[in-house]
Amino acid sequence: MSKKTYPLKLPSSIKNAAADLAKLDGVSLNQFIAAAVAEKVGTLRGARDFLQQRAGTAKPKDMLKYIRRAPKVPPVKGDER
Repeated sequence: MSKKTYPLKLPSSIKNAAADLAKLDGVSLNQFIAAAVAEKVGTLRGARDFLQQRAGTAKPKDMLKYIRRAPKVPPVKGDER
């Protein structure tokens, strides 16, 4: 496995929180961050693959018939934007 270095700049609060969690897990901060990034990459790739599989050959324009059937109601308070 090839390893590359990357100078990571984190806000102090996040770095301190990650360091505390790494200590609780009994791993180095570097190991903790590498595991966290790997987990996030796996989650996002998994979600992307799942959604691509569910979409199949559908195209964005295929959704128009469903959008047109949606009720014409104002947005719920807080969802205006």
